[in-house]
Amino acid sequence: MRYHNITKDDMLNGDGLRVVLWVSGCTHCCKDCHNPITWDPNGGLEFDEAAKQEIFAELEKDYLELSGFEVEVENDGMTGLARALAEDFDLFILDLMLPGIDGFEICKQIREKKNTPILMVSAKKDDIDKIRGLGLGADDYITKPFGTEELMARIRTALRHSNRMAVDSINNNRPYSAKGLVIDFDKRIVSVDGNEIHLTRVEYKIVSMLAQHSGKVITYTSLIDHVWGPYADDNNRILRVNMANIRRKIEKNPGEPIYIFTELGIGYRMIEDENI
Repeated sequence: MRYHNITKDDMLNGDGLRVVLWVSGCTHCCKDCHNPITWDPNGGLEFDEAAKQEIFAELEKDYLELSGFEVEVENDGMTGLARALAEDFDLFILDLMLPGIDGFEICKQIREKKNTPILMVSAKKDDIDKIRGLGLGADDYITKPFGTEELMARIRTALRHSNRMAVDSINNNRPYSAKGLVIDFDKRIVSVDGNEIHLTRVEYKIVSMLAQHSGKVITYTSLIDHVWGPYADDNNRILRVNMANIRRKIEKNPGEPIYIFTELGIGYRMIEDENI
């Protein structure tokens, strides 16, 4: 991870929100475990991977606390999972590689019980890991190394999405609005700059699902299940054709979209609702 000096402009007011931060530790510890810190006469201090992760965790914790969050750090997967299910937190930052139980299983078990936003963190860059994590219910997936600005942006988006879901559970028909695009879910009307856009039934289902989860990546599989059902062919070619048609109708320049963005190999993300 890369960290920089914290300035006033970097700050996000956490208002005391509780965050639990899982970090991968040494997964091969035993009574003969080597010293995690050694001295290299040519390079100075050297740290093993477990020690590095603990240092990174403390840096993340310090930054979040300076931004107004209350942060708890857990190095063990099972201990962290037990706390996550028993206590009230506002956000989980979850590393994939943990001793005892991996991040995927933790995410799955949390999502079965709670809707608390989950930000998944990993050094793995494979799309399949991102798809799996998002499919299990993670709100976002961030790849190491990353800086504090990116971390705070991801946290901000996850918390906004969580707040929107809470509001929508009370008033789930509130229209979506962003940069002139308005979707009235009651009337099933989509308009851009006051001009009604005529979408097919399938196109509307795609757009409405993305709008109801704006700011969050929706995987190809989730969209296909929602539109065509769980037994539909998971080939996303038809989905891509429909998306191309949607963009031609709502975007001023379909080649440079401002409303619906493609997360290559993963899915689509709608620009955040300005009402939240």
